[in-house]
Amino acid sequence: MAQTNGNDPFSPPVSQERVVITNKHGERLVGLLHHTASNKIVVLCHGFIATKNDSLILDLAEALTKEGISVFRFDFSGNGESEGQFEYGNYRKEADDLHSVVLYLCQKSYDIAAVVGHSKGGDVVILYASVHDDVGTIVNLSGRFDLRKGIEERIGEGSIDKINKEGYLDVKDKSGMNGGLGSYCCAITYSLSFVCVFFTVLEPM
Repeated sequence: MAQTNGNDPFSPPVSQERVVITNKHGERLVGLLHHTASNKIVVLCHGFIATKNDSLILDLAEALTKEGISVFRFDFSGNGESEGQFEYGNYRKEADDLHSVVLYLCQKSYDIAAVVGHSKGGDVVILYASVHDDVGTIVNLSGRFDLRKGIEERIGEGSIDKINKEGYLDVKDKSGMNGGLGSYCCAITYSLSFVCVFFTVLEPM
């Protein structure tokens, strides 16, 4: 367990501990616990194609611990050091990952002050709050509102129509080889249909 207090002599001492949590699918989620003298803790959730070591997540962790608040940052399944297969959509599973983290921290007698998600993680924490009522404060940082936008720019024009019609999409790389992303695209459709409905409920009248 590492002991740090950054470059600020007035910052409270912070211990850092690598933590492994098993999710409901039996996959090991790897996180880093920044423990201050307080049992109040904030959980940080990274965005798409990112990890717990994303610069914004690190900045948030530093700012919170300087205020004496403990922090837990982790890799969703299929990302970073955590086990599992990376998928494009997968919002429900990542919300399940977050629930496993929350349960673990509660068992360790932490008082979860907030869960904070950036980008895709912002959508995940809102989805989490729609299912669970065990965290009082949910913070969405730059989460995408309309998840339909940006998909075709990433995987090709007409891809959404093809997914809706055939249920999958084979994505080829620049060399013409199959990219093996069919399962990712199924996850896109599954997640889009659910999360967009959820956001529609919250849309101001």
